[in-house]
Parts: sequence; structure tokens; C-alpha cells
Amino acid sequence: MVRRMITNWDDAYSNSAHIAGGSSWPDVWDQAATRFREKLEASDHMRLDIAYGKAPRQRLDLFLPEGKPRGLAVYIHGGYWMAPGPQTYSHLAAGALGHGFAMAIPGYRLCPEVRIHDIVQDVASAIARASEEVDGPIHLTGHSAGGHLAARMICVASPLAAPVRQRVCHVVSISGVHDLRPLLNTAMNATLQLDAEQARVESPALLSPVSGARLTCWVGGAERAEFRRQSALLANIWTGLGAETLAVEEPDRHHFNIIDGLADPKHALTSTLLS
Repeated sequence: MVRRMITNWDDAYSNSAHIAGGSSWPDVWDQAATRFREKLEASDHMRLDIAYGKAPRQRLDLFLPEGKPRGLAVYIHGGYWMAPGPQTYSHLAAGALGHGFAMAIPGYRLCPEVRIHDIVQDVASAIARASEEVDGPIHLTGHSAGGHLAARMICVASPLAAPVRQRVCHVVSISGVHDLRPLLNTAMNATLQLDAEQARVESPALLSPVSGARLTCWVGGAERAEFRRQSALLANIWTGLGAETLAVEEPDRHHFNIIDGLADPKHALTSTLLS
């Protein structure tokens, strides 16, 4: 198959302009998340704004199932490392809760206040903090930029301390950006402040997985070609480096509704994450 040379990198990584009603999705998520939290307000199954650092955005939300949790799931939000925050995605905890797992949804500092290297450290600190609250295996997932951050946690150069990293049994990167180098060619890099060296050292596709790593790369069949390529890329490379990998294209899903499965305990995305 012949692939055409990409000349417009901004368009290649643009999603809203290529999805009907694309600009409405943040409001859709916010409304669903608010309804979900309202249902839990009278219970002791929700703990918001748990600090893991001193900065205002270094907070995480923790959702707890009935009874003792079977383990911990962590959802890392996307937004090109620039937006929004964890409370936009509270409803995505429903799938994990339905299987008896707790779910942590961390926030993190955003570009241009910090650089991607700092965000990687924030996410590691958030996972470590959540791991203090919930025992058992840890299952990581993230969407888009969050997929990058989730995969980054099981690279050999992971910032996770060994006792926490050894509890991570599965990572699902949803529509993840695994090679950051193409972003050097985009207008958004004025905010991201990536340079060639940082793009190299923070790209999971250019790093080795830890021993025993399990990775699923999950992407929508209706997504932009670059996201499908980025998803297949990491699964392919890490297979050659000894990781157990799976690549899934979910039919008819685009970049925004691809995460909906996490809100449904019966959806294959949720069962795959918790496997």
C-alpha cells in the first residue's frame, strides 16, 4: 500500500474539524461526568481533589466500588497535554466500578506552564499516590495524549518507582500519540515547546518496554489516519522488543466517542483493560 507524504501536519492531528459536531464533545463529557458525580455525592464511593503535589492541578479523583476493590484502574485524560482536567471524565469510572475496581482520574500540570517531561513526572506521582489508597494490581489507560502518558509508565525509563511499576499488569493506550516527532511540525508546538531531543526521550515508540510489559493499542476505525498509524506503530515495535501486545481497531468509532466504552462494564474496552 502506498502512503502519501504528509504535508499538512496540523490537519493530520486535527480531530474536531473532521468529526460532525466535534466542538460539542467537551460539553457532552462534562454533562455526563457531572451526572455521574451527582449520583455518588451521598455515598462514600467518591473522593475528589486528592493532592499528590503542591500545584493546583496536581490532584486526582478516586472512585471506589462497593466492597474491597479488586485493584486499581487509572484513566489519564488527553487534550494534547494542554487541556482540560480530570472532572470532565468522571463518568468513565463506571465500567471499572462495575467490575469491582477502583478508578483514579488524575489531573496534571499543562503546557505551556510546564513541558511534557514534567507532565510524565506528574502522572507517575499521581499513580503512586493512588496506589497508596488501593491495593492490588494496577491497570492503566489513557486517551490521545493520555495514551502516550500511560505507555510512558511502562518504558524502561519509567519514572514510576519499582514497587509501583511492578503492580502495573496492563496498559491500554486509546488513540495514543506514541512518536512525538511529528508534532514538531505542528503549530501546537508553540505551546508544547517540544524540541528534537525531548521528542526522542519521551516517545514510547523510541523507547523499550519494561520486562513483562502488556500493552493494548486501541483506536477507532473512523479516526484520522495518523492516529491509526500511531496506534499500530507502538504495538508493532514493542512486539519486536518482547512485550505482549494487542492492536485493536474498533469499527465506526472516531477520536472522541472511542472512550465511551470505559463507561460501560459490558463493553470490550473495559473488559480488555481489566484483563
